[in-house]
Amino acid sequence: MTRAPIRRLRHAAAAAVLALAGTGTLAAQTCEGNDYPTEARADYVYACMQANGGTRDALRRCSCSIDVIASILPYEKYVEAETVMSIVQVGGEKSGIFRTPGMTEKVAEMRRAQAEGEIRCF
Repeated sequence: MTRAPIRRLRHAAAAAVLALAGTGTLAAQTCEGNDYPTEARADYVYACMQANGGTRDALRRCSCSIDVIASILPYEKYVEAETVMSIVQVGGEKSGIFRTPGMTEKVAEMRRAQAEGEIRCF
């Protein structure tokens, strides 16, 4: 796939998330005091859509999934877990410092929230 179609898909996903948020569809499913920035939601939905076929149905399900995650996990913990997962995935000797019980628990919390999103939305 060339960069132009990927860029168009990313923009379409972000536009769709913003459109849904404007209609209240996303807002109705999120918790009070939600602190997830729109960009973080759009990034999640974009990656999720790529992994799930890039369809309109995937957009709906992926938007639902990030709403569930946001209702369970504060944004600060989401960022921490994403950071740990990214570093550990790369591997190497230096990533060993992120394989502590505290860091492992952060990732476990994220995975539980993701699993709940899959159960409710997929």
